[in-house]
Amino acid sequence: MFGRDKTQLVDADAALPGRSVSMPIPEHHYVNGAPLGPDFPAGTETAVFGMGCFWGAERKFWELPGVVSTAVGYAGGHTPNPTYEETCTGRTGHTEVVLVAYDPAKVSYDRLLATFWENHDPTQGMRQGNDRGSQYRSAVYATAEQLPAAEASQARYQEVLQAAGYGDITTEIRPVAEAPFFYAEAYHQQYLAKNPMGYCGIGGTGVACPVGLTG
Repeated sequence: MFGRDKTQLVDADAALPGRSVSMPIPEHHYVNGAPLGPDFPAGTETAVFGMGCFWGAERKFWELPGVVSTAVGYAGGHTPNPTYEETCTGRTGHTEVVLVAYDPAKVSYDRLLATFWENHDPTQGMRQGNDRGSQYRSAVYATAEQLPAAEASQARYQEVLQAAGYGDITTEIRPVAEAPFFYAEAYHQQYLAKNPMGYCGIGGTGVACPVGLTG
């Protein structure tokens, strides 16, 4: 297994076993003091996005008005409660993701989708820029209510990307029930707020996402 291609998704029967104990995380968000989860204020909804290295991706969302809290973690794979090192081997099947807790009265899911599409290149498959591996793939894990909006936004963004000369979107869109979220280690949470000069590989295509994606 040591020579396996990290850009190939691992089969469930070959995935690392993981553990039953969840990752210990800080009680509060480093930037805004909100709960890091999973108990968010009443009326809060959550969304999960993968767009490459989760350090820079998380910052894009915590800066949005109406976002209550954010956390980074792993989703879309097979290994329960993986570590960062395990995920980086490509043997968990997970991608790096951001859990976004938001107030739908203040920010719409469409706005979150626009932030997602515009801040990475969703046509790159198992990488973002120089970051290569299945843990960097683009993904949206959506609730049953969110799924139609996510799929519609992909179709509309594909149109404008194609007009700009980009290829097919490779984003994985799946029900969140099929891709449970596992919190990453404490030091990864709000990493760029703790380490302002830290690595941020986030960069979009420069192609604007249509407003009112489902309208």
